[in-house]
Amino acid sequence: MEAPIDKTWKLALGAVFKSKEFKSLACFIKKEYSSKKIYPESKNIFRALNLTPLDEVKVVIIGQDPYHGSEGGLPQAQGLSFSVTEYIKNPPSLQNIFKELEAEFNKKPEAEIKFNGDLTSWAKQGVLLLNSTLTVEAGKANSHADLGWESLTNEIIKLISNKCDGVVFLLWGAYARKKKKLIDANRHLVLESAHPSPFSAYSGFFGNNHFRRVNEWLKYHGKDEIVW
Repeated sequence: MEAPIDKTWKLALGAVFKSKEFKSLACFIKKEYSSKKIYPESKNIFRALNLTPLDEVKVVIIGQDPYHGSEGGLPQAQGLSFSVTEYIKNPPSLQNIFKELEAEFNKKPEAEIKFNGDLTSWAKQGVLLLNSTLTVEAGKANSHADLGWESLTNEIIKLISNKCDGVVFLLWGAYARKKKKLIDANRHLVLESAHPSPFSAYSGFFGNNHFRRVNEWLKYHGKDEIVW
């Protein structure tokens, strides 16, 4: 795969990228892009890793797989969990994330963040927006699940747990919460709640105060807070 990736991840994941399993996955994904419409764009497959180097990770938000839709000819997915390409309407889960942010920080509804679902600014501040599966076929949710992506992304989570200190992991929903077993809770803060989806947001996502708790933790540990 030719998608750019930060050198810190290239080095840390070198053995994984050289493995027979990953090479097989890469070959399959390359064929998928050549014959079908796959999201995100191939150059953005590793965008989360390219924008947030391993040694700069402060927060991890785990998603499941990329958005599988498009709008006005633009894909929703851009390689960051929950984030969408600028100028595209925010999907329901992202709308609820912003509602929680507004509630926690008393942001006005007309705040700029309300309209821009591109979370690149978060990624550049040390928020790793990691989907467990990094590609998807257009219109087919979870179509690339169980192909091998999870082996890579699970290794990424374990690397952060083992090599970083004081990271906050946000596990929203049953799928993300399964990743807890990969994290050393003695070294990191693990925050869990319901998923921001409209089907579950009122069952524990709204009011979780995760964004405030992240910044309180970072400040306590002498790290810059996130400008959400």
